[in-house]
This record gives sequence, structure tokens and C-alpha cells, in this order.
Amino acid sequence: MAKTYHDLKREVWDEGRCAGCGACVAVCPADAFSYPGGESHPRHTEYCKEASDGVPCGACYEVCPRVLPPRADQPLVGEFIRLLSAKAGFEVPGRQSGGAVTALLLHALETGLVDAVVTVTEDPWTHRPSSAVITSSEILVTQAGSRYNWWVPLMAALKEAVIRKKYHHIALVGVPCVVQATKRIRESDNALLRPFNRSIRLVIGLFCTESFDYASLVEGKLTRERHIEPWQIRRFEVKGNLDLTLSDGTTLTIPLKDLEGSVRPGCATCTDFTALDADISAGAVGSEAGYTTLIIRTPVGEGFLEQALRTGRLVTGPAIDRKAIERLAAKKKKR
Repeated sequence: MAKTYHDLKREVWDEGRCAGCGACVAVCPADAFSYPGGESHPRHTEYCKEASDGVPCGACYEVCPRVLPPRADQPLVGEFIRLLSAKAGFEVPGRQSGGAVTALLLHALETGLVDAVVTVTEDPWTHRPSSAVITSSEILVTQAGSRYNWWVPLMAALKEAVIRKKYHHIALVGVPCVVQATKRIRESDNALLRPFNRSIRLVIGLFCTESFDYASLVEGKLTRERHIEPWQIRRFEVKGNLDLTLSDGTTLTIPLKDLEGSVRPGCATCTDFTALDADISAGAVGSEAGYTTLIIRTPVGEGFLEQALRTGRLVTGPAIDRKAIERLAAKKKKR
């Protein structure tokens, strides 16, 4: 018998290891999972097709990135085909670092390489995040700069994209736990996961030290304790500290140790900083200001990169400081 929801709950949820990625929400054929708020793990109706009715399933357990312990020998940067810095070849208002991820996705949408992007969006006034399925180039550019360090059950939107809207060439952008769940989908022989496997064309993983709970950080640490309103924040950046740029141009640096209560508990078990299982990994660390670090890991990722470079949507930049990436990756792994 396959592992069931009860195994997932016992091995992951009850141990405080849930990543909050939303993969179980996406793949459950009974729609038994939901993520209505900022809980440490999803809610469940207690109905499980396999455990309740003996109908073969096991999809939720199959996709969970936390059912296996972290590898002790996990590499810092991992295998790659090419390591470079790049930026968008056009203006991207509100972009994070060089806007290279937006440029890659925009080119892919415009040329039909993908028909939908599953990603994080945010309210421009409150910065409150949500997962979304984007099919419009205009909306994609408007949402550039959304903060991926906010926790959101991103993969829950895959059900909307694959099952309800029937998109067949999807790009997915997320932090390492999302990438790990996607790898499990791609490698699984579970028939219930085949529609998702067939539909995911590109996976872009984002460098991540940890994910923050919006309510705890913004409404608590920033608004109540420091009297900073969300609309005053122009830029967030996490590079060993939380660096804020406010609308009046002032900057504020907050050590991550001061924000421990705002970090999702499940992040404590993750040692992957550079999204080792992605087609392309991306982040600001290792590149000069105004550029994005890109780690091209697979032939699929290389194909998307080359096409975006050829059209000028993406342009390359100065050499990468690999040691800077390795330092932060090692720091996360140790912590």
C-alpha cells in the first residue's frame, strides 16, 4: 500500500518539517487539502481516498519535499552547465536585482515556449503575497519584483493551471522547497501526477535563506514594533540580513537573528540555498548591483537562456563571484 495522508501528517506535519510549498494541495484528487491562512501546515478534511476507501493514491506523500531527510553531503552550488550574470535588456519597473528572471519568462510567453507562469504576486500597497497563474506579458512585467522570501503555498496554483485551465507548457518559479517538490513530480511514476509532469516545461529556482511569514514580519516586526507601514517599503533584499529601502530613500538593515520568530518553522530543516534541482537557479548574490546571478543547470534551461539572449531580451554582465554564493550557501547549511 502506498503512503497516505496519515503518513504525511505523522512524518512531516507533526514533526514541524512542513515546507508550506502547497504541492499536496495541488495534487490531491479529492481536494482534501487547503491553505486558508498562515498555519504551519495545510488543513485536511480527514478524508483520504486510499486510507478511507482503499482507492490507490499516495499523491500527497509522493510530492512532499520533506519526507526525506536533508543530505549531509549536499553541494553548495551544485552541478551546472553555465554560471553567469545577466539583466533584462529592457526596463522592468520594480525589478529585483537585474530582472533577468522576468526577461526569461517574458520571452518565453511572447514566443509560445510557455503558455502560463506559476509564480508569486503581491499587492503593491501592502506587499501581501499570493500564488498566481500568469498568462499575460503585461501582468508579468507589472508583478516583477514580487518578494519570493514571503511564504506562500505557491504550488497550490498548479491545480488551477493544469487541472482547471488545461495549460500544457508551464514555467514554475519558486524557492528551493518548491523546486524539490517539482523534482518529485517529474521523477514519480504515480499516474495521478502525470498531468502535472507533462505540463511543467521550465523550473526556475530562486536563492533562498528562509521564508518569512507576512503577518509576523510586516504587521508585527515592521508595523507594530518599528512603525514602518507596508506602503513605505520600496525594496526588500535578503543577503545575510534583511535590507529595506523606504520610499523616502532611507535604508534599514535588520539582522536575521532578530527575525527568527517570523521565519517559517519548516525552514529550519532546509539546507538548499541555490535550488539545486532547478533548470535555472537565480538570485542576487554573486553579481554586481543591477545584475542577476543565473546558474544554468540543464539543457532545457540552457535552451531558454540562449533564445532570450539571441533576441536581446536578456543581456549578460560581469563575471560572477562564486565564493560569495558559496559563503551564504554554507552559512544556511550550517544554521
